[in-house]
Amino acid sequence: MQTVGGGAMARTGWTRRRFLSRSAGCGAALAWSSSTASAGWLTRLAAQEKKAPTPRDPLARLIRQAPRARYWISSTTAKTRSDCLGCHQAAELEVETPHVHKQKVVRCQLCAQGCTIEEGERGRCRARMNVGGELRSLVYGRPVSVHVDPIEKKPFYHFLPGSMAFSMATSGCPLSCKFCQNWEISQARPEDYDPRFVSPREIVRTAVKRNAPILAYTYNEPTVFTEYLTDIARLGRDQKRRSVLVSCGFMTEAPLTEMCQVLDAIKIDLKGFSQDFYRNVCGADLQPVLRSIKQVAKNGTHLELVNLVVPTLNDSPAMMTELAKWVVGEVGPNVPVHFTRFHPDYQLPHLPPTPVPTLERAREIAMKEGMHFAYVGNVPGHPGNHTYCPGCGEIVIERSGFFVAGIKVEKDRCKLCDHKIAGVWS
Repeated sequence: MQTVGGGAMARTGWTRRRFLSRSAGCGAALAWSSSTASAGWLTRLAAQEKKAPTPRDPLARLIRQAPRARYWISSTTAKTRSDCLGCHQAAELEVETPHVHKQKVVRCQLCAQGCTIEEGERGRCRARMNVGGELRSLVYGRPVSVHVDPIEKKPFYHFLPGSMAFSMATSGCPLSCKFCQNWEISQARPEDYDPRFVSPREIVRTAVKRNAPILAYTYNEPTVFTEYLTDIARLGRDQKRRSVLVSCGFMTEAPLTEMCQVLDAIKIDLKGFSQDFYRNVCGADLQPVLRSIKQVAKNGTHLELVNLVVPTLNDSPAMMTELAKWVVGEVGPNVPVHFTRFHPDYQLPHLPPTPVPTLERAREIAMKEGMHFAYVGNVPGHPGNHTYCPGCGEIVIERSGFFVAGIKVEKDRCKLCDHKIAGVWS
C-alpha cells in the first residue's frame, strides 16, 4: 500500500472495491516524512490531526478538518431569478412574489454539473460537502495514490520528453465513465481510503527528494481537488517544478482560468464527439469539454488531447472525422492528439480491446484533416508512438513504450530540417 503522512492508508469495510484495489496493488510505496504547513489553517490542521483523538468514523474526521472550498454560492447570496433555480422548481418562480429560499442550500460552481447540494449532502464528485451551509473540500490534503511516472505515461509527448512526473490523486470525479480504468479511486469517497493529511509543502518536498521535475495531478479528476493542486503548483514553482494536469475538461471557466495561471501543461480527454456518447457513457455533456479545450488553447498553456477509442461506442469513421476537423479548425493542427487503445474494464468488460487497425484508421483520418501530431496510444512498439517532423517526415522523437529512445529536437527545431516542432522542450 502507498503510505501517506507516515502511515499506511486504511480503507474502511471489506467492499468489492477494497478487495479489487488490494488485489491490484498500488505499486511501489512512497513514505512521507512528518511535516506541517508553514502558515494559516494548514498549520492548525496539521497540529489538530496530530493532537486530537481520531474519531472512529473517518468521515466525521474528514468533515471536522475539511477546509472551505472555493467556487460555490449559497442560497443566501442568490441575486437573480436564475440563481433561485438552484433551490426552487421553475414553477415556484412563475409568480413574481416574494419567496423563501431553502435553508443552507449551496450550488457548486466548480464543474459543469452545477450540483445543488442540501446540508449534509455532497455533489456528484463525492469530494465536496455542504457542512452547515458552507461547501467544504473533503479531499484537500488527502492523496490516495502517489507514483513517479514517465511523463509519456500521462500521456504528454510534447512536454519535456523523457522527464519523470511525481503523480498524485485524491478520490472523486464528477463523471461516471463506464470505461474508467481508475474507477477504484475516481468513483470512491474519500472515507473509503481514510487518507492522512499531507500538506502541499510536503508534496513538493517529496517531489524534490525524488528528483522529479514535474508535478502531475492525475488518475482521478483533479478538478475536484482544485484548491489543493493550485496550492501545490504555486509552491512547486518556487522549487522550479513544473505542474501538469490530466483532466476530463469538465470544469467551469473560472477555476480553469486559475489553473491556467499556475499550470504548465494540460491534457484533456476528449472522450468522443457526440452529446449522446457523453450523456449515455460518461454521465456528462460534450459542450463544456469543448469550451475548456478552446480556453486552454487561447490562454497559451501547452495542450494535448486524448481520445480513448471504445469499440462500437465512439469508433466510427464519421465521428473520428468530425473530431479531427473540430480540433484542427478550433485549436489548430499543432495540438497533439492521442488515439488510445481501450482495454475492457469497469462496466464494459464485455467489449473487446480496440483493434489496432481502428486506431490506425483514426490516426490516418486525423492527419488527412491536417493534424500534424496524431498518435496511436497504448500499443507499445507501434510506429504511431513516434513523433514525426511535419517538415521532412523523419522521426524526431523515438519512443519505446513510455520511454524516449532518441530525440532529434534542439530547442523547438527539427535537427534534420530546422522545421519548428510544437511543444515545451526545456
